[in-house]
Parts: sequence; structure tokens; C-alpha cells
Amino acid sequence: MQTIALIDYGSGNIHSAARALRAAADLAEVSCEIELTDQPERLARADRIVLPGVGHFADCMAGLKARDGLVEALENEVIRGGKPFLGICVGMQLMADIGLEDGETAGLGWISGRVAPIRPEGGLAVPHMGWNEIRAYKPHPVLQGLGDLSHVYFVHSYAFDSASDSTIAATTEYGQTIAAAVAKDNLFGTQFHPEKSQKAGLQLLANFVKWTI
Repeated sequence: MQTIALIDYGSGNIHSAARALRAAADLAEVSCEIELTDQPERLARADRIVLPGVGHFADCMAGLKARDGLVEALENEVIRGGKPFLGICVGMQLMADIGLEDGETAGLGWISGRVAPIRPEGGLAVPHMGWNEIRAYKPHPVLQGLGDLSHVYFVHSYAFDSASDSTIAATTEYGQTIAAAVAKDNLFGTQFHPEKSQKAGLQLLANFVKWTI
């Protein structure tokens, strides 16, 4: 049985994400325990790590830093240890070097880039909220098998502006091209919410549960 650590740091649809991961494990036919935690020692025992996030970049980063030793444990297990990592919405954005929401806030610096406000053309509303189609920018195991299941659910006003196209995994169009997913080595992140994206989100999470580096 594998263990997935779902980081509970006061930001994110934590219980919705947990339910979705359990359903995804069933779909993937993988025996899996989902553990909600903010304890560094628990990350050391986990096989995979998921960081959700809802709200403002600065608030979410502050929430992580407020948990003693949590950022250091994430660095040790994810960056040095190479454990598969999934960031969801702001959890994805926190992998950037810097976020520009509510001033400038340093991120984890795992994937080079910044999180900047979206400015869609054509008078489209901000935040970008609702269902939108994503397109794979490059092949990736976490995106396999989506097929026609390419419509996913977004809620955001800021987006990941990657420093390199090589870390963009999928895009969406909303008056501008937006990075819908980013990837690097054992890191994967979605700007959309797979836990709210029905069959497409479930398939993506099942892929993550099975993903080997």
C-alpha cells in the first residue's frame, strides 16, 4: 500500500481533494492511504505528496511557512528525495520563483517563472471561472488517456508565467494562452481543479497515483 500525503495548511479544498484522490486510487486499482497532514515527519513516510491551494498566493505561502519545518520537509522529500508531487491551483503556483498577488512574494522556486495576473482580451471576465478545454503542450504520463475528457474546471485570476516553454505541460485559451499545467522532473501542477473536474480530473489523478519517475 502506498501513502499519499495531502498537505493540510489551512488553504485548499482539502476534503474534496481527499475524496477525489480516493476515487482516483480505486480507478487506478492502486491500494492507497490518503493522509491529511502538516507534519514534516509524515512527509518522510509518504510515497507521494499533494499540495492543494485556494486563495491568494501570499496567504498560501504564509500558511506553509507558519507550519514549523514544513517547507524544509517539502524541499527534502520532493526536491532532494524525488517523490512524485502534485500542486493544485495555488499549490501549483507556489512552485514559481515569485508571485505578484498582493505585492511580491517569494515562492518555493522549484520551477522558474512568476505568477502574474491574467489580462484576457475581448472583455472576458476576471476571474477566469468555469469549464474550459485544455490541450497538451507536450506528452506527459499524468495527462495520458484524457482523450475527449479535456474540459476541466478553473477558478483563478493569476497564472503561471513559466520562464521556459519546456516546463509547460498543457495550455488553455481564455482571451490569452494560459499555462493549464506545468511539469518538471517529479513535479506536476495544474492551474485547474482536478477534484472539481469530474471524469477528466479523476483520470488525471489516477494517472498521478500510478506515475513512476
